[in-house]
Amino acid sequence: MSQIYIEYNFTISPLQPASEILIAQLGAVNFESFVETETGVKAYVQKEELDKEAVKNIQVLNSNEFKIEFTVTEIPQVNWNSEWEKNFQPIEVNDVCALRAPFHKPFNVKYEIIIEPKMSFGTGHHETTFMMLQFILENDYKDKTVMDMGCGTAVLAILTEMRGASKIDAVDIDEWCFENSVENVERNHCSNISVYQGVASFLEGKKYDVLIANINRNILLQDMEIYSEAIKENGELYVSGFYKEDLPLITETCNKFGLTFVENRERNNWIAAKFIK
Repeated sequence: MSQIYIEYNFTISPLQPASEILIAQLGAVNFESFVETETGVKAYVQKEELDKEAVKNIQVLNSNEFKIEFTVTEIPQVNWNSEWEKNFQPIEVNDVCALRAPFHKPFNVKYEIIIEPKMSFGTGHHETTFMMLQFILENDYKDKTVMDMGCGTAVLAILTEMRGASKIDAVDIDEWCFENSVENVERNHCSNISVYQGVASFLEGKKYDVLIANINRNILLQDMEIYSEAIKENGELYVSGFYKEDLPLITETCNKFGLTFVENRERNNWIAAKFIK
């Protein structure tokens, strides 16, 4: 029997930082997937996992700093493909990389990635994913080993293979992301990517030339020591999922564990940054 999902469609003013706070707080009460929109956030939870009382008590929804309104809709899982077909538009990065769904027309670019995003984060539309794709396009991955931590749709892992990476591990804590990543790796005929469901402890005892982590500020700060241990000497760390005002704290934490700031990108106040060990 198909799982039934509940969609909460939030309209938020001002949009930030309320959207980021709301996503984090909804994630703590069983919401498993989110789509950021021009006016707010769409959040999804399995019907059997929905705790209406917990939602009602979410701190940011009761804050006087933001105006947040929402509607609630019940959505059968069988409708996801049609929902994405209506909402997911192809994008192009640096004129050499395109992300599209199977139902879009092909692009005439060097790197074309085909993904079926379903409920996973990482379609390239969000600023953080877009900037991480730019970093991958502009740095050397040939014959390197790569870890994509919090892989979402595995789009970053897929591009690193297209850019010449020899061995890539992609890890996500979310089962839906894990399954979606496996599908997208197969869809793009990648042979060097292994997908796992797990957390930062997966990295123990492993070493990579490059570690990519597009997650969020709190997880990055919490797991930075583990990330550093998993990066070879002179290896690279690429991180995103945080705001401009968080960069000094991210940099300070990286420095503490032997990682030196190289450069960063900014897009609508979101940051992606590169560090060297």
